[in-house]
Amino acid sequence: MASNTALMGHLPSGLGICTTIPDILYVPELIFGGLVWILVACTYVMPHNPQGWVMCVSVFCFVMTFIWLVVFACGSHHNSSGWAAADFIYHGIAAFFYLSASVALAKVTLDMKSDPPSKDYKLDISAVVFSYVATLLYFVHTILSAIRWKSF
Repeated sequence: MASNTALMGHLPSGLGICTTIPDILYVPELIFGGLVWILVACTYVMPHNPQGWVMCVSVFCFVMTFIWLVVFACGSHHNSSGWAAADFIYHGIAAFFYLSASVALAKVTLDMKSDPPSKDYKLDISAVVFSYVATLLYFVHTILSAIRWKSF
């Protein structure tokens, strides 16, 4: 624990992103965000507007998190405090977007409940759960990025 705390004022590069906090959260964010994207894309639900917002958020966050991961892995940040601030801001926006998408998806899913549960309903329940997990991951990453940014 002491080694991770000592490195909070440092932006890792290369394989260091797999061993430092909060950068170790990139991979779970990609996994759960990708699952939300896939599960929502597999369903057909009315109305389309909330589902479209969920797809927009999941695709945007998946692509941006992957780009962010590549930037950090390549060391393009040059250990700049500006990149630490940008990391905090991006993850804060992503957490807010995912929270809004999760609430919209949960509302649409509750409205489509039927007896017996349909395949789309079951897929949407899974998407809601993974969406809230992704929200939590982005929120935790935001808090840890803020701590790292303040330690520069």
